[in-house]
This record gives sequence, C-alpha cells and structure tokens, in this order.
Amino acid sequence: MAWEDEQNPWGKKKGPQTPEEFIAVLIQKIKEAFSGGGSDGGGEGGARRSSAGGPGLGKILMVIGVILVISLASSSFFTVKPGEEGVVLRLGKYLKTAGPGLNFKIPLVDEVTKVDVKTVRKEEFGFRTLQAAQRSQYAKQGYDDESLMLTGDKNVIDFEWIVQYKIKDPFDYLYKITNVREAVRDISETSIRRHVGNMDFDYILGNRQLLASTTAKAMQEILDRYESGVYIVKVQLQDVNPPDPVKPAFNEVNEADQDMKRLVNEAEENYNREIPRARGRAKQVLEEAQGYAVQRVNKAKGETSRFLDILKEYNRARDVTRKRMYLETMQTVLPKVDEVFIVDEKQKGILPLLNLNKGNQ
Repeated sequence: MAWEDEQNPWGKKKGPQTPEEFIAVLIQKIKEAFSGGGSDGGGEGGARRSSAGGPGLGKILMVIGVILVISLASSSFFTVKPGEEGVVLRLGKYLKTAGPGLNFKIPLVDEVTKVDVKTVRKEEFGFRTLQAAQRSQYAKQGYDDESLMLTGDKNVIDFEWIVQYKIKDPFDYLYKITNVREAVRDISETSIRRHVGNMDFDYILGNRQLLASTTAKAMQEILDRYESGVYIVKVQLQDVNPPDPVKPAFNEVNEADQDMKRLVNEAEENYNREIPRARGRAKQVLEEAQGYAVQRVNKAKGETSRFLDILKEYNRARDVTRKRMYLETMQTVLPKVDEVFIVDEKQKGILPLLNLNKGNQ
C-alpha cells in the first residue's frame, strides 16, 4: 500500500462532541435518507435501490428510533434548583418529594411539579404596593372593605396589615386546596376581625404586637387544619387609625386623655412628695410625744420620791424640817424678786420699808 493511500491518524474525522453536533448529524442523515443516499445512489443501481425502498426506509426507521431513545433518555432526568422541591406523581398518585439536584423519573409515567419553598410570599390588606423601591409608593383608596373593622367597644378602626408566609409542604400546597392565596387572605381577614372585635380601641393601639402574634397563631392553626402546606412567617401590623371622618374627634379625645394622664401624673408626684413628708412629721410628733411622756413620768417619779423622802424626814423632826424648807424656798425665791413688801397686820396699808435693789444699782 502506498504512503499516500494510508489515512493520517491525526486527521481522522471525529464523531459529534456536543448535543448540538449530534442533532445536526441526525438531521443530515435524515436528509440523505430522503434524498436517496447522496451521490452514491446515481445511475441504474441507485434507481433500483430507490424503487425497492428497502435501505432508505430502514435508515428512516433507524433515525426515528434513535431520536425516540434520546428523547426518552433525556426525559428520564430532571433538575431541581436550590430552594425548590419537586413533587413526583406516578400515574397520578403521589410518589415522593425530590430535593435539589439531579433526580430520576420514569418517562411518560412520572409527572414532576417544582415548587419554590424558599421564597417568602406576601399578602397586603388595606393597601397595595405600587412600586417597591427606596421610596415605595402605595395605594390605599378602594380597599375600605378590607381595612375598616368594628372594635369591641363599638368603634370603627382603619386597619392595614401584611401577612408573610412560606410553603412547608409542597404536596399539600399543590393538591389539598384549590387556591392557597385566596385561602390565606380569607383566613387572615377572619382571624384578625375576630380578635379586633373582642378588643377595645385603646387596647388595640397599646397592644399591637400582641394582636399580631395572636392572629398569626390563629391563622396557623386553621391552615394546618385545612392541610394547606403553608407556614405563617409573620403578621405585621401597619397603620392603625380611626377613619378619616372621625379623626378630628378622635384627636380631641386623645388630647383629653393626654391631659388626664398629665394631671394624674402631677397628682401622683404631689402625693409622692407630700405624703412621705406628712408621715415623717407625724412620726416626729409621735416620737417627741413619747419622749415628753417618758420625761414627765420620770420627773413625776423623781418628785414623788423626793416628796416621800421629805415627808419621812418631816415626820421625824417637824419644826426643823419646816424651817429648813422655808429657808430653802426663800433662798430660791428672793433672788428673783425685784421689790419686797413687808405687811404688818396692824397697818392699814402697804408701805415699802426696804429697797433691796437700790444698793445693787
């Protein structure tokens, strides 16, 4: 064999490397089959093969079979993206829930529905978001049927809230309830209206977080009972205001309430200042009275004891004791007297006889 007749191994034509090249080769073979096998089918031999139709029909059937095999093979696998779950039905009956990644299914037998279980869905009540941006735009007109509610004390309140939820069971979400979104909206309105109807207006304004948590809990219980496959992430209350026609009166009531609270606070301040002071004074007076009582009792006891001692001595020597008591009394009294008058029983008037203070001046 001559060197020129040998085929260079590095120049040998390679098969298709990509699915696109493989499909292009199949299409080319189909064209060749319908055109009679290319240029080699010319002349009398080509006419006989075309008239027989055997080899051309065989190629067509082979190509169709290959296409069917490839199609079945490609439909035997499906990919579930992160954050999704695939619900697999076999002949209409639930088979399994496939997680993220490459999964296998039987072609023409299994049916797969992918559900996003990671995204948090949101429902708005009493308003709608027109444009979500740094400065979002909202529309509030036309949603009074959702926002207006009646409180337990017969007041009308304008309520706006948001419900955020996720899908926790894809199968229940797809096949247990026809319209999950409408179910979430209806259950949310039912729950929040029931709680608002059992609360007073002022209590709602001061306990918004409690109302949101109780509403979320009630919604979750109803959705679980319905097997909706939905998990309530959060119920967030937005604006809670009285309707526009009664806002002026409501503001006046709030101002009066604020004035009342201010007066009560001032009264409590005065109470906390004056009552402890009065209690301190009362305690001081009581302690002084107790001290005075002890002092008087002790003094009385001392004087009684002294009197008894003098009486005892007086009984022993009356004249000496009487004279001594008289002298001691005069010694105590006379230094305090400015003028001394001596009264004579025989005199008809009082005459000053001695001026004891004259020598001291």
